[in-house]
Amino acid sequence: MKAIAIDDEPMALEVVRSLAAKVPFLELVACFTDAFKALDYLQNEPVDLLFLDIKMPDISGLEFVASLQRKPLVVFTTAYSEHAVTSFELDAIDYLLKPFSLARFVKACNKAQELFQLRGNPAVPRDYLFLKVGFEQVKVHYEEILYLEAAGNYVTFVLEGKKLLSRVTLGELSESLPAERFVRLHRSYIVAREKIDRIERHQVSIRGNCVPVGASYLQLLQSMCPV
Repeated sequence: MKAIAIDDEPMALEVVRSLAAKVPFLELVACFTDAFKALDYLQNEPVDLLFLDIKMPDISGLEFVASLQRKPLVVFTTAYSEHAVTSFELDAIDYLLKPFSLARFVKACNKAQELFQLRGNPAVPRDYLFLKVGFEQVKVHYEEILYLEAAGNYVTFVLEGKKLLSRVTLGELSESLPAERFVRLHRSYIVAREKIDRIERHQVSIRGNCVPVGASYLQLLQSMCPV
């Protein structure tokens, strides 16, 4: 992964540079004490991961991320903990409190690498996805999923024995989940094909749960169970 670091303190950048040199899959290609120079760099150079301080002059790290149209994966590095919730609302991969150890730094890099591989190599067959659940990225295997239920910009993943609420839209999942394993049968529901126990006219049954079938999806449902 190609990464850059932004921090108004040169010593903090030296720490990131030193730790990054110990991570074999990470290439720290540039460091900036000026956030606006970093912004110019991002507009012209592809970057996979951004190590970013929050409290900087002129523009905060939170404002910096919000301003980006094409967002790389982000790990915030800061001496202050009060912005943790906001940082994860911006889909940050991790939040490192200074001073952080090599072990903690590597943990953040590993999380970033797993997501980078998942998003950057869609052609590689995978049997799992990562969900943003609260402040964590949770790995869920496709075989665990019974069905998905949308609620605004959140989706409830109904699994075997538990539920997970993730900040993602059903439309995004509909495009990324393998069609041979999952099918959308309602504007608010996606179901795992192999988990369907019974198919009725306007609903399907999955482990005792009834999932409605939208009118515009009836033809698709009929194609799944030809007479």
